[in-house]
Amino acid sequence: MIRLENISKQNGHQILFIEASATLQRGEKVGLVGPNGAGKSTLFRMMTGRDVPDEGQVAIDRGVTIGYFSQDVGEMAGRSAVAEVMDGAGPVSTVAEELRELEAAMTDPDRADELEALIERYGEVQARFEELGGYALEGRAREVLAGLSFSQEMMDGDVGALSGGWKMRVALARILLMRPDVMLLDEPSNHLDIESLIWLETFLKGYDGALMMTSHDREFMNRIVRKVVEIDAGSLTTYSGDYAFYEQQRAMNERQQQAQFERQQAMLAKEIKFIERFKARASHAAQVQSRVKKLDKIERVEPPRRRQAVSFEFPPAPRSGDDVVSLKAVHKAYGSRRIYEGLDFQVQRRERWCIMGVNGAGKSTLLKLVAGATTPDTGTVTLGGSVKLGYFAQHAMDLLDGEQTVFETLESAFPQANQGSLRTLSGCFGFSGDDVEKRCRVLSGGEKARLVMALMLYDPPNLLVLDEPTNHLDMATKDMLVEALAQYEGTMLFVSHDRHFLAQLSNRVLELTPDGVHQYGGGYLDYVARTGHEAPGVG
Repeated sequence: MIRLENISKQNGHQILFIEASATLQRGEKVGLVGPNGAGKSTLFRMMTGRDVPDEGQVAIDRGVTIGYFSQDVGEMAGRSAVAEVMDGAGPVSTVAEELRELEAAMTDPDRADELEALIERYGEVQARFEELGGYALEGRAREVLAGLSFSQEMMDGDVGALSGGWKMRVALARILLMRPDVMLLDEPSNHLDIESLIWLETFLKGYDGALMMTSHDREFMNRIVRKVVEIDAGSLTTYSGDYAFYEQQRAMNERQQQAQFERQQAMLAKEIKFIERFKARASHAAQVQSRVKKLDKIERVEPPRRRQAVSFEFPPAPRSGDDVVSLKAVHKAYGSRRIYEGLDFQVQRRERWCIMGVNGAGKSTLLKLVAGATTPDTGTVTLGGSVKLGYFAQHAMDLLDGEQTVFETLESAFPQANQGSLRTLSGCFGFSGDDVEKRCRVLSGGEKARLVMALMLYDPPNLLVLDEPTNHLDMATKDMLVEALAQYEGTMLFVSHDRHFLAQLSNRVLELTPDGVHQYGGGYLDYVARTGHEAPGVG
């Protein structure tokens, strides 16, 4: 359906593609992978015609419709979320909008004298709406929005009042409702909670068109894609299999290439040694000459390109007492909405609790109560002896000083630390070379999250309270974080939608449900095995 034929592309001084080729066939589900800045978004833009290659061509079969979801959703305001989602489906959305305006006009006392004309027009518009399959489409739009965790109020409210993350869900719903022949999805799993993620997974598995997507969520990728296209140093390499197969295959290819490189280096060293030893002897002149010629003709094996793997080791955290957190008879409400009524919850040293619950169940509120960012209406929240708390909240990224550079931020937080250890720390969290001189205001969401994480973990607390810590992180940083936290000796309380993170790090589950709070010994995988679902409310 879409063929990339020997494409080359340069952005300023950066070469993104050199005579690269790949195909997307009907019905295929493909994962597009590569380090940040490798050109994934550029590739998507070329496939939609928003950008063109410098050389080569992008060939698209005639009549193929393409839906493209990117993180840049643009302005949305003045319409309901449902109307915005239906807008992607063409003229029916305009008709739906007029229907709504007419409904409002018919109940407006100031327009009572126009009522007859309004009713007549309403009949005409309604007939047109039915003819275009509008009622079925609206039903489907609501279904998609509900799958992405929208309440009825949010569906019918002005989309302009929604946060950036929810607007992204509206933009995603628009593409899903459109059901084009080809879907290109750039990070669709960002900003989704675990329920929405699992719903989207099911939707995409059932989608019969061709799909190409990027995602920093390993589990999500693994369950959907059956082919992986990797961008690496300007070329496109295709692997047939899921994401786990791609990782194994890539590692195996690297090992083979390394072994080949080492064998050739040993052979070259031996030949060079012979040449050096005998080049001055006339009796060996012919042999030396033939070996020099042989060396000139050998095609050199390159060593495998090493992906910059970051790793971070925790300095040991000070030991806390055995009783780390105690919540007793906690009541908490926001207005008329009751979150907790008489919550009792204890956390012991070295327990790692993941908090599960549907949207609005009070997951973030629980973390805020423990971190002291909010107080209970009644009841008590007590931290145990020698507890040193570190809290990663979604809004923590907004508290960075925009004018400070990455390095200045670390320096002002740890004035006693030497420059070398701060450079090592920034390198672990993906800030190498000139990156440490970037001002905080120009950092991406992922870079800000990494910086906040570095600030929190350099002088480690013995109680970590983490609210969606992996939201903006790429796979390499997530892997580094999981590895580091697996070695962490302290206590953890966290909310995450990343199932790899949940599975690797939890040893207790607290599930918040409408009929009360349930505690499970054993981690997330035990919880899934015992309840038969991956998230509350999801079958």
